[in-house]
Amino acid sequence: MILEARRLTIHYAGAERPALDDVSCAVDAGELLAVVGPNGSGKTTLLRGLLGLVDVRSGQALVQDRSVDQWRRTELAQVIGVVTQREESVFPLRVAEVVMLGRYAKLGPLAAPRRADLAAVDRAMARCDVGELSSRYVDTLSGGEWQRVRVARALAQEPSALVLDEPTSALDVRHEMEVLELVRMLVEGGLAGVLVTHHLNLAARYANRILLLDQGRVVAEGTPGAVLTADTIEAVFGWPIAVTPWVDGSPQVTPLRPGELDE
Repeated sequence: MILEARRLTIHYAGAERPALDDVSCAVDAGELLAVVGPNGSGKTTLLRGLLGLVDVRSGQALVQDRSVDQWRRTELAQVIGVVTQREESVFPLRVAEVVMLGRYAKLGPLAAPRRADLAAVDRAMARCDVGELSSRYVDTLSGGEWQRVRVARALAQEPSALVLDEPTSALDVRHEMEVLELVRMLVEGGLAGVLVTHHLNLAARYANRILLLDQGRVVAEGTPGAVLTADTIEAVFGWPIAVTPWVDGSPQVTPLRPGELDE
């Protein structure tokens, strides 16, 4: 397995209950695992645990079958590409310069880019369809363009896994779909993918498996059809819904207005 959590429990200081309670999951090359659940259910905490960014009370996070705390950060950055939920550009960098930052773990501080680094950056920009933007300053990009650049920076690391925390938040429909199409293409190309998202319907259409969390615990894990059932989603989110199949067979969740569909 590329990434794995084994009975992971994380309890933040001062909190009444664990943010993550005995959670297990795994993802291998060519798979996309979508992590869903209400606000505060532990989705981002799970990512932080998998990346070794938070103290673990019990259980274990593994990267390529090796405990995450046994990896140096520079080593880990060469295996896992991360796209966080939000990021503001602080310096007036061009797109190619931002993507080159993904080579930092391989280059080291103050080292000049080598031919292999420039080639990796070009490949990453081509895969994310941002090559034509290479000379643009990032503060001139649209939200969708900026997200694709951030994915390209992660790909420049030449990782085995891609971890994304709400990568489509604040994007319109077109740019949201473009980012998810890109992620799906990268997974089909051999990456392991973990995607945190609030969008149940898109998770159902793009992910191989879904992990549903609530109050830090696993409610269900499996194929979209096995996880996104009306009884399960209504119980977790506390709202009536209807589930209908899309043309590709994926379940699609529709929230109901009060009294709707009552006999």
